[in-house]
Amino acid sequence: MRKNASKPYRRLDRSERAAIERGLDKRKSCRQIARELRRSPSTVADEVARNRTVCRGPNKGGRAAEAPDDACPKLLSWPHCCNGCRFRRYHCSRRWRCEYSAARAQALADAELRESRMGVDRGEAEFERAMELIRSDVARGLSPEQIALARAAEIGASASTIYRWIGRGYAGMSSLELRRRCGYKPRSHAEPSRQTSHGAARSFAAFMELPGEERAAACEMDTVLGLKSDRRCLLTLYLRAFKFQIALPMPDKTAASTGSALDMLEKAAPKAFRRLFSLLLTDNGAEFADCAGIERSALDPSARRCSVYYCDARQSQQKGGCERNHVELRKILPKGRGISFDGLAGRDCAVLMSHLNSEPRPSLGGMCAIDMLLAALGDDGRALLDALGVEKVPYGELDMSVGAIEAARRARGEGPLAP
Repeated sequence: MRKNASKPYRRLDRSERAAIERGLDKRKSCRQIARELRRSPSTVADEVARNRTVCRGPNKGGRAAEAPDDACPKLLSWPHCCNGCRFRRYHCSRRWRCEYSAARAQALADAELRESRMGVDRGEAEFERAMELIRSDVARGLSPEQIALARAAEIGASASTIYRWIGRGYAGMSSLELRRRCGYKPRSHAEPSRQTSHGAARSFAAFMELPGEERAAACEMDTVLGLKSDRRCLLTLYLRAFKFQIALPMPDKTAASTGSALDMLEKAAPKAFRRLFSLLLTDNGAEFADCAGIERSALDPSARRCSVYYCDARQSQQKGGCERNHVELRKILPKGRGISFDGLAGRDCAVLMSHLNSEPRPSLGGMCAIDMLLAALGDDGRALLDALGVEKVPYGELDMSVGAIEAARRARGEGPLAP
């Protein structure tokens, strides 16, 4: 191969453009610069003519596509710019001048590459159909990750692509339609933990000393409140292993009501209760103060149905799975909408749990919590679902908004939850 043979074709980079600028300033010919770069002379000439910029006259700083009729004759041929001209700095009376700058040439070349890749590589009808599906799913409270998993065959786009389409305003959508994009609050700083009032034997430190397999299979327990004027509330039980959440209505936020709710669950599905709720982790709320009532079996008062442990004070992240899943629950029962839990019936909770546990989870490989529960427990899992009135909701009917409960109430001839 000859010493100065041209390299295989590739785009000019910043260092080569800087070499071209230096060559122009030193009044080198096009062939001299091309030999130094081991490029074709036409590549160098086209680069200078294409990416030169106006330094005096209209459109200053912009690309100098064509020279005006009264431009300097030197601009019509090599070097196509004022670099290297002895009149460049002083004594030039021309009204229109241009120069080649490596930095600006690189910026122009990068912008041209970006613009060539803008838009969507799909037909108009296909893209409109995809955006129609995305819009309907977002309106039902589903996230781009869930849409990408569930509609892989129909849309064929990743979650990041769906985020980008929405953010760019395609089909009239915006990021404000995504709940989490505009719903974050400032982080609060953690305070020093205090010793739980239930003693060291039931503390979070004692819980962490249990074998890892037992901790992974634990159930996290909490309550969800409605309006300040409401007496009723929801008892939530989150199964870590399956990301399955149960929501049971309670007449009031008392320890007696908590024990009664667990009694009902134990009587309805005793085998599933023994397998799933033998280890409970909760906070120090007054409704969980009666640890003896929580642990005492409703089927055999002399037996112990479970063991309960308590998080440290103001350390809700210690049962973070339950807290995080409450975000999904609040999609269906949002705050600030005037939704009263006093009007929430058991059938409404069944609808809530059905939709909540039917949404596909990226962390479960696209499966939903109901599928995971049934795959692991079989008949015992089915008995628990039947006792709770929970059914898997097909993806096309999934509604992660209050509309899911309102539609069920209308079908039963009942009024809305919110006035």
